[in-house]
Amino acid sequence: MLSKPLLHTTTQLLRRRDVEQLTGLSRSTIYRMMAANQFPLPVQVGAKAVAWRSDDIAAFIESRARRIA
Repeated sequence: MLSKPLLHTTTQLLRRRDVEQLTGLSRSTIYRMMAANQFPLPVQVGAKAVAWRSDDIAAFIESRARRIA
């Protein structure tokens, strides 16, 4: 288990490229997993822009790490 949190303790909004980098998942995999309710949903931040809450992504990464370990 990691001794340090993956992200800051305050919730930040992460854009898709940041999420891809943190999770190692591609854009199409993220959206496929979202459709299957296996990945956190983003929040709308603009008319055509979405972002993911950092704590949701950290929890997702943590849950995947627990399954692998």
